[in-house]
Amino acid sequence: MEWVVKVGGSLFPDDAISLAQELVGEDVLIICGGGEMANSIRQYHEKLDFSATTSHKTAILCMDILGILLADKVKGAVHVRSLEEAKKVLDEGQLPVLIPSLLLKYLDTLEHSWRVTSDSISLYISHLLDAKLLISTDVDGIYTHRPSLDGAQFIKEISAKKLLNFGETSLDESFAELLLKYKTSAYVVNGKHPERVMAILEGRSSINTFIGGD
Repeated sequence: MEWVVKVGGSLFPDDAISLAQELVGEDVLIICGGGEMANSIRQYHEKLDFSATTSHKTAILCMDILGILLADKVKGAVHVRSLEEAKKVLDEGQLPVLIPSLLLKYLDTLEHSWRVTSDSISLYISHLLDAKLLISTDVDGIYTHRPSLDGAQFIKEISAKKLLNFGETSLDESFAELLLKYKTSAYVVNGKHPERVMAILEGRSSINTFIGGD
């Protein structure tokens, strides 16, 4: 498949459903973020100090839950538990939504910490598939600092090396490290505007941030 599209948990439910509906028929695998469910796991972890592996695995289960719910609301979408099943669903003209916990049970080489979230997991899976990666979230892309603060400037393109020392962004902390490790790239785009996502998939210009991994 050509693309992995991570649908941020911040888009769920309405914007995630609208975006997924547009992606039916495209050469795309969807991976959902864990959204507020995963944020609750993080809060529990901070309060009760669960083990890193337990928090990592339960946050991934939150991705499973939102993926199953999303596929249920989108005609033509099917939740799948393996990359082989995803390819079969694509061949049938449907949209696969990956439920990643089973795959990651056997192929998880990522760090078990809150530095790794659905962003890095989506990047890892796109690497396994040799597919391009698009991260859809609730902001337009990467900014010089948090967009809600005064003076934040939008960045159209940035290298993974520069992103390493960038501090807090809309992506998790390990994302830039993995981009460099895999020598790949990614797009970050506002999923509340499905037309921007479609423009990137079709090779047209769009409002987004491109992150180069070289």
